[in-house]
Amino acid sequence: MAAIIYVVINSQGPTAPSAEVPDGQTVPPPAVVDASSHILDDGGEGAVEVVEFLDFECEACGMFYPIVEDLRERFAGEITYVVRYFPLPGHFNSQNAALAAEAAAQQDRLEEMYGRLFETQAEWGEAQESRADLFRGFAEEIGLDMAAYDTAIADPATLERVEFDFNAGQELGVNSTPTFFLEGEQLNLQQLDDLENAIEAAVNGDR
Repeated sequence: MAAIIYVVINSQGPTAPSAEVPDGQTVPPPAVVDASSHILDDGGEGAVEVVEFLDFECEACGMFYPIVEDLRERFAGEITYVVRYFPLPGHFNSQNAALAAEAAAQQDRLEEMYGRLFETQAEWGEAQESRADLFRGFAEEIGLDMAAYDTAIADPATLERVEFDFNAGQELGVNSTPTFFLEGEQLNLQQLDDLENAIEAAVNGDR
């Protein structure tokens, strides 16, 4: 039943654009992780790299959030966990939430906002009006410098940073959330425990 629930609520995004150039040569896809990517857990040299493209308003991402938190704790020191933004156009506040997360990241407080957004998703998800004021309240609650937060939200560069992840995800073939990459390879999850099994196998050297 869990697998059926996952398939039903997995949020679909736009189809990835073609990577063809005019002369017919193929443009290599972007890196799954680059210098600007946000690392929640750094396992150090030799750690297994896990990357999640997420949408804070996505119900499936919200469902995976406690699973991911358990896995981060269980495999602490053995995995490097990276999150990238993929706010789907069909979610009214997904971009607002990503902007709030990125503004927090600029103050080295991404994880607190990341947790707050997922833990409160039921309160604001599916709203058809802006919840930017609610997210600003979260920023106050976690102790951000509010002048810096407001400046970041208004700065076009913050939106550009969110769009950078989104565009990279499209080029990598991401078209739904959450999408996970393990050691650079996109996972095809059919059941809720597939992520745990894949990480465990990679940590144990079985992949």
